[in-house]
Amino acid sequence: MSRVCQLTGKKANNAYAISHSHRRTKKLQEVNLQWKRIWWPQGNRWVRLRLSTKALKTLNTKGLQAFAKEAGIDLNKC
Repeated sequence: MSRVCQLTGKKANNAYAISHSHRRTKKLQEVNLQWKRIWWPQGNRWVRLRLSTKALKTLNTKGLQAFAKEAGIDLNKC
């Protein structure tokens, strides 16, 4: 499974690691992803999602149903 947030679509970013002598080497900045079980009141069950920590903070304000609808995810299949 690729490292992509299921709600926001965040994924890794290409960047440079720059040494003291200013040599640049390529590196990947990975997203901080967490597996979380979130209670879905409308479905009356737990839903397991792989979310970025930014999505977890947004989830607290928007709610799971609204956030999933905005992302185009069917929670019945999760």
